[in-house]
Amino acid sequence: MLNAEIMQDAEQRRLAWRCRRGMLELDIVLQRFVNEQFGGLTLAEMQIFDEMLELSDNDFWELIQSATQVKYEADVQNVLNKLSIASQQNRQGES
Repeated sequence: MLNAEIMQDAEQRRLAWRCRRGMLELDIVLQRFVNEQFGGLTLAEMQIFDEMLELSDNDFWELIQSATQVKYEADVQNVLNKLSIASQQNRQGES
């Protein structure tokens, strides 16, 4: 395994641990996001996601839910779009 792959794997595990939240809906969306979308993130997007994890559960949830209504900087929008996909999959699973 290359050093970059080892670092990305370690970073994914660290971020996955940080995705454990108190709000069940957010916890499910974030775990799905890490499992399905994280491998495709650029370094800039990983840093943005890391910063998003500093938000409170309610603020983070609102940000994900408004991803299609508000336009953000390209890297932020890319992360939010991927989170939104995970959120939509969660809602479809509830139906």
